[in-house]
Amino acid sequence: MRTVVVTDPPRADAGDAEQLGGFGTATVHEALGRVGYLGPEFRPAWAGARIGGTAVTVLCWPGDNLMIHVAVEQCRPGDVLVVATNSPSTDGLFGELFATALAQRGVRGVILGCGVRDVAELREMGFPAWSRAVSAQGSVKATAGAVNVPIVLGGQLIHPGDVVVADDDGVMVVPRTDVPRALTASQARIDKEAASRAAFEQGELGLDRYGLRDRLGDFGIEYVPYSTYAEEDA
Repeated sequence: MRTVVVTDPPRADAGDAEQLGGFGTATVHEALGRVGYLGPEFRPAWAGARIGGTAVTVLCWPGDNLMIHVAVEQCRPGDVLVVATNSPSTDGLFGELFATALAQRGVRGVILGCGVRDVAELREMGFPAWSRAVSAQGSVKATAGAVNVPIVLGGQLIHPGDVVVADDDGVMVVPRTDVPRALTASQARIDKEAASRAAFEQGELGLDRYGLRDRLGDFGIEYVPYSTYAEEDA
C-alpha cells in the first residue's frame, strides 16, 4: 500500500450531492438500476439523519486511526469522510472529538468500514455517522495509510469526490461522473411515486396500476372459492 495523501481531488458539485441526499438512499439506488448500495451492515449511529456529500476517502490499518487525523485537514464543507481499513476491523476508530473537528470544517457526516463510539454524544451533536459496528474499543496512531485514494466498502468502489448518500435505509455511492444521470433519474422516480401515491389514496390497487393482474396466471396463481379450497385441502 502506498502511503500517500492526495490533495484537492476533483469533487462532484456539493449542491448536487445535497440534492441527492434529499432524495434518499432507496430512491437514488432504485433510480440508478439498483447499484451502489453498501449493504445492510452499514447502520446509522442514531436514527433520522440524512445526508448527501462528496467523499474524502481514508484507508487505515485495523485499530489505528492515524490517517483519520491526517484526513481532517483535507476536508471541505459538503464533504463526507469515508473510512476503510485494509483488513476487517470493528474497533471504534471514530468518536466525538473527531466529529467536533469535522463539524467545524462543514463536513456532513462519516461512513466507517469499522466501528464508531461516543454514540450518545454524536446524537446530541447531531453529527451523522454510519458504521459496521458500535464499539468502545480504542485505537492507536502508529501506522501510515492513505487519504483520497480509491477504497472498497461493502463491495463498492469509492473514489474521492464521488457522492455518498446515507439515511436510515443505509448508504450508497454515486460515481462522480454519474451524478447528472442520478439527479434526473431520481427526480423522475420521485414524480412517478407521487403519482402512484395519489392513485393509492384514491383506492387504486397496485395489481392494476402496475399491470400485474393480467400476469398472475403466468406466475401460476389461481383464485378459488373458499369452499373449493377447503374440499381440496381436506
